[in-house]
Amino acid sequence: MKENTISSQISEVRKRLLHHELYSQIKTDEDLRIFMSSHVYAVWDFMSLLKALQNSLTCTSTPWVPKGNPDLRYLINEIVLAEETDRDQHGNRMSHYEMYLNAMNAAGVATDKAQSDITKLSQSDQILEKIESSTLASHIKQFLTSTFSIINRGKDHEIAAAFTYGREDLIPEMFTEILSGLATTQIATDLEPITYYFDRHIELDGDEHGPMAHKMVAMLCGDDPIKWQEAAEVSKEALESRITLFDGILEQIHSSTLELV
Repeated sequence: MKENTISSQISEVRKRLLHHELYSQIKTDEDLRIFMSSHVYAVWDFMSLLKALQNSLTCTSTPWVPKGNPDLRYLINEIVLAEETDRDQHGNRMSHYEMYLNAMNAAGVATDKAQSDITKLSQSDQILEKIESSTLASHIKQFLTSTFSIINRGKDHEIAAAFTYGREDLIPEMFTEILSGLATTQIATDLEPITYYFDRHIELDGDEHGPMAHKMVAMLCGDDPIKWQEAAEVSKEALESRITLFDGILEQIHSSTLELV
């Protein structure tokens, strides 16, 4: 099994995700706030996938020693550099997670709860149990559980597959759909920060990070058919989990709309 076989196995679920109703239903300032309040957890756990790969594929402890394949070290470190220390629309250095928090603030979305939740999860050495016992909405819980279950299994090719097919390969088209939906609204919120965030990912992931992530999966799977099959299964799981996340956000938007009627 090679990369094109993964693509064929996930094509149906990927298509469902890229045609999700959510993109056309973010019509008001409140809809956008609901979306961002849940989506911020996906922004954070993306960074956790990224750092799990860096921790496994490179030496991140002292004393330092060369670790693993230098080409893999290069690929993951290049992606980390941009994700952790990119520039925002004003030229300030920050991670994409911090950039998203700033966009939430500009949109009038309170970030205290998300930051508190994420701090608590980050400090736990039993993160799956912590997610389950948290007060997070069920659609967020299942998304985080899926991601950290993959991380905790510790299989580099699975983590890379979730990172690649569930994130880097998907994001340019997915964020393009979200921006297309936002362009048809009359939202009064300052959209510049969130639009910049989406545009930056479309640019980076489409031109640089996506191809680099694909190389990473290919190198980690090699000629092992079992690894390729596991990578395909994890990729599909990551996409299904995103659909469930978006289903939950859409339900919240519809519920909020009904309350206003």
